[in-house]
Parts: sequence; structure tokens; C-alpha cells
Amino acid sequence: MTKQSIKDINLENKRVLVRVDFNVPLDESLNITDDKRIRAALPTINYLLERRAKIILMSHLGRPKGEVVEDLRLKPVAKRLEELLGQKVKFLDDCIGPEVESAVRTMQSGDIILLENLRFHKEETENDPQFSRQLANLGEVFVQDAFGVVHRAHASTVGVTQFLPSVAGFLLEKEISFFSQILAEPQRPFVAILGGAKVSDKIGVIENLLPRVDNILIGGGMAYTFLKAEGLDIGSSRLEQDKLGIANKLLEEGGEKIILPFDHLIADKVDASAHLKTAEKEIPAGWLGVDIGRQTIARFKQILKEARTIVWNGPVGIFEIAPFAQGTKEIAEFIGDLDCLKVIGGGDTAAAIAKFGLEDRMDHISTGGGASLEYLEGKELPGIVALTMEGNPP
Repeated sequence: MTKQSIKDINLENKRVLVRVDFNVPLDESLNITDDKRIRAALPTINYLLERRAKIILMSHLGRPKGEVVEDLRLKPVAKRLEELLGQKVKFLDDCIGPEVESAVRTMQSGDIILLENLRFHKEETENDPQFSRQLANLGEVFVQDAFGVVHRAHASTVGVTQFLPSVAGFLLEKEISFFSQILAEPQRPFVAILGGAKVSDKIGVIENLLPRVDNILIGGGMAYTFLKAEGLDIGSSRLEQDKLGIANKLLEEGGEKIILPFDHLIADKVDASAHLKTAEKEIPAGWLGVDIGRQTIARFKQILKEARTIVWNGPVGIFEIAPFAQGTKEIAEFIGDLDCLKVIGGGDTAAAIAKFGLEDRMDHISTGGGASLEYLEGKELPGIVALTMEGNPP
């Protein structure tokens, strides 16, 4: 960890501006249906409470595109956070302006304020300097603890760091620690499982991981573009025609490291009521691949059994539809029983692990789908780059 941590700075009685990721799912009645992201921020918040800091939390929710959207207010989050902490969380109707500044000025040590949705202001996603300064003026120290947005150069991730000493919170520190470990010093064999719908989402990941891994197991919709590149018939399966060239190049570079599905569960439509059958190697016209087949599952398990490090980004089938979920479920359960380092990229993979009740059997489940993807691509994430370096006093 080359960035300063929350543990490296004096926080006693300070106004601490904290970027959290409270972008939680809400139902039609605006009830939170999954509070994992709120819970993930608790270690940092509790640490600040222990140091009698004045805590100002800021987050986005959804994509209001610079306008106030009533259904995307953070008030339900404030209520849930109060329940989890067992103490008052003051919710403000905006994130900048005289009323916000007044509320912050009158804070006592140990108080918590949650600001309204940052993205109600278009200046947030534009990384507007004036908006950044208005946010930064609320605090004396900035803590970045929202891994899910550090791949975005926004006012609350990059802009505020121009005006305040800026350090990593515990969640961000944990994410960096796990991803740095698997990319820099993985225990071997190191196996990556890559799935999801599109090859285009994973090209950078494959290119960055190929020199580092012992095997890449490919499933999901993206597998069919690779299979087509090998000259196989894929029926009506998902195909990115414009990515056949790069798929072919990656297969040549990867050689025996890349393992593709060699049998499939196929359906006549993407629906729970679809007719299903299995296909060896090639898929007939009018049918499409919806999950990896039994032989492929067995082969993947055989490789995973020897692994000392596993990173998984993207389901290997359309797990949201029960008849198409078997491959993802079996691989997840199998990995859960292994004695090795298991890191799950966020997004759909994390949702699958949660659906199958296997969260406590993984070493780390990332809170950021897009951010974890870019980290695995080897990209520098602007919200991390902007933090104060170790050895430089904030």
C-alpha cells in the first residue's frame, strides 16, 4: 500500500470528509434491499467515532444526471446507517451551500452528517473545481473509502484531493491490498475465471493477466466469440463480430493457458420456460449457449483444485435465470471449499456469490465492479492516484 492510510493521520476532533459508496438498491417503496455497501463502510466510520472526529459522509445514488430525483435521495440510507451504528445521523437536503456549511460549523466531536446525493449536481461528474472546493471546505481531512467509484475522476474522488490532505479508508485499503497481492505476488498456480456477456469488457483484463496467470478459464457469453474465432459454429449465441480478430490474437498469445468451454447447456430462447439440451463442441442453428456444460464444469474444477490463488470476474452462465445457473453455482460452491486465496470481482459475480449464499466462503468480494475490472486491467485508478503518498506528511 503506497498511499497514506486513515491510520497515518491525526483525526482527533477534526472535520473529516469521507467519500463512501452508498449506491444501494431500493425497491418501489424506497426500502433498501441490500445494505452491504453501507456495512462495508462501518469499520472506517467506527474508527473515526473512536477518535471523536466530526464525520461528514458523501455519496452518490443512481444516475440522476445533475438533477434532483426524489426517488434517488439518500434519506433511506441515513435511516439505515442510524440503525447500524445505534446513533443519530443528521441528513442534509443538499451537499453544498450555506445551510450545509452552517450545519457543519455547529458539529460536535462524534457527530455524523450524511450529505444529499452528490450527483444531483452535474458538477460532480464533471470534476468541477469550484464544486470540488465547496465540498473540500466542509472538511479538514479527506478519507476515500468508496472503491466502487475510484475509477471515476469526479469532484468527490479527485477534485477534493487538490484542497485537503487525502488518505485511504479501511475498505479502500483492503481492496488495494487484495488486488495488489494477486497481481504482484500471487501464490501459484494462479487461475483466473473470466465470464460475463462481452469480450470487449475483458480484453484489457486478459491482456494484463496472461503473463501473470497459469490458466484463464473462460465462460459466459464472451466465450462464444472466442469459439467462433476458432472456427466453431455457435448457433444464435452471443457474438461480437468486430472482436473476432482480437479474440483470435489472444488465443494465439495465450496458447494452452486459455481454457474455453467444450460442451454447453443450450436453449431455444433466453427465458426460464425455454427448451434445453446439451451440445458438444458446436451449437446448432436456432439455439444459443446459456451455461457451460457438465464436461466443462468438471474440467474447470480439475484446474481450480490445484490453484493457490483464484480471481473471478464474470459469471460463466446466465445465472439470473434458474435453469441457466448451474455452472456458476457449482463453480462457486467448489471454490468456496478450496483452501486458497479467493478474490471475487464485484458486480454480477458478487451478486451470484450472494445469491448462492457463499459470501462467507470467499476471502474477498470486491465492492466495485467497474473499479475491480480496471484494476485487473492494470490501469491506474484516478481516485487512488490522487491520494497522499506514504512518506509525504498530509
